[in-house]
Amino acid sequence: MFGESFPLLSLLIWLPILGGIWVIIAGTNDQARPIALIISLVTFLLSLPLYLEFDITTATMQFSEQFSWIPTFGIYYHLGIDGFSMPLILLTTFMTVLVIIAGWEVIQYKVAQYMAAFLIMEGLMVGVFSALDAMLFYVFWEAMLVPMFIIIGVWGGSRRIYATMKFFLYTFLGSVLMLISLLYLHYQAQSFAILDFHALRIPMTAQILIFLSFLVAFAVKVPMWPVHTWLPDAHVEAPTGGSVILAAIMLKMGGYGFLRFSLPITPDASRELDWLIIGLSLIAILYIAFVAIVQQDMKKLIAYSSISHMGFATLGFFIAFRIFDHTGSMDMNGGAMAIEGGMVQMISHGFISGALFLCVGVLYDRLHSRQIADYGGVVNTMPRFAMYAVLFAMANSGLPATSGFVGEFLVIISSFKASFWIAFFAATILILGAAYTLWMVKRVIFGSVANEGVAALKDINLRETVVLASLAVAVLFFGLYPAPMLDVMHQSVQNLLQHIAQSKVL
Repeated sequence: MFGESFPLLSLLIWLPILGGIWVIIAGTNDQARPIALIISLVTFLLSLPLYLEFDITTATMQFSEQFSWIPTFGIYYHLGIDGFSMPLILLTTFMTVLVIIAGWEVIQYKVAQYMAAFLIMEGLMVGVFSALDAMLFYVFWEAMLVPMFIIIGVWGGSRRIYATMKFFLYTFLGSVLMLISLLYLHYQAQSFAILDFHALRIPMTAQILIFLSFLVAFAVKVPMWPVHTWLPDAHVEAPTGGSVILAAIMLKMGGYGFLRFSLPITPDASRELDWLIIGLSLIAILYIAFVAIVQQDMKKLIAYSSISHMGFATLGFFIAFRIFDHTGSMDMNGGAMAIEGGMVQMISHGFISGALFLCVGVLYDRLHSRQIADYGGVVNTMPRFAMYAVLFAMANSGLPATSGFVGEFLVIISSFKASFWIAFFAATILILGAAYTLWMVKRVIFGSVANEGVAALKDINLRETVVLASLAVAVLFFGLYPAPMLDVMHQSVQNLLQHIAQSKVL
């Protein structure tokens, strides 16, 4: 249906961006909501052919588009997707629809601008995942900060200005170092094409410097310890929709950056410094889990949980360098399992973290409190809500048959091939994840009704049921049948591992 000549990726980028501008022009609240929903639904439906017509037998870029953009500097409007980017684009378009629906009744102030901000951000995020020109990627990467800055700054909580400035400064300053490296790579390749950067043979010293500059930019986005401190503040102050997109999509851009830039462009430095990322990932999984246990704010607890869970993704990406076969060469199957586990963890975390933040939003809309101490016995007054909340909490704990189990299981199993102690350490820490999640559920959901506020709660309505049920289906489907995710990324993972195995330092 959609051939290489049809600009499907451009449509997925510019339809929501132009639609967002239209929503602002439309003006009234009554018009903004249905227009935004229609645009987000159409964008999601148009993204489905990316999966349906995706060729899983090749690692080459698909749905490619290329036009001269700034010919003086050799910059192209170049788009394309592979097994790394396509699942993340589908996650983006899917979650945007749910965020629009979730904010339907909750947002009453500047509704048109709120809906427009999410639509514009959706287009920019799709651009990040599909850009194959480094400057185009950088433009989308930076532009995406603006709508999120506005969302937190306008519709956020009492400390929203502090949170927005911290969020912007952390992410922007990290990106400056990445820009310097991109300009150096352009000088070496005489091109801004990311795939041309992959083909470069770079001296080890330069590789290490480039790797470290990329690390700063991507570690802030993930975020990794110790550059994670902006995330809890941003989550607590952001409106529910902002927290959902921040956790479900924006954090994944850091992981995507490692796969698109760090590993293929600086493979030798990635191998040499794998201990650094593995160490930071394990610290994130362990230390942040202890921090999460003591949180009294539900949003802050889930925010710290996100940092801990994303540590499994970065662990999977770099533990692959430690997996060798009997000949002493890189074990392609074991390495593929590790990287695919990290990718699955990112996508699964998008569903689960988004669902948990939406659950907190449901309670906040009714009781106007995120404090765990203000709840108790919610199951007695909101049984349907409690069912979904417990499901997502179990998935966050890595319960088998949920998507939360698949990625962590693949990463831990592959880690055993690299180091028993790393795998044992990571697996043991999973107990902490279950501890802080289930303790929160126990205090909020179960027990007797704690106070008059909880006694007066009303169960979820049809709109909220549609949102939570959609995420529940995704969490259970990919938990029981992860093959649709694994199949599309397998060739891209194999191609990356072959590229790494063949790399040689000059």
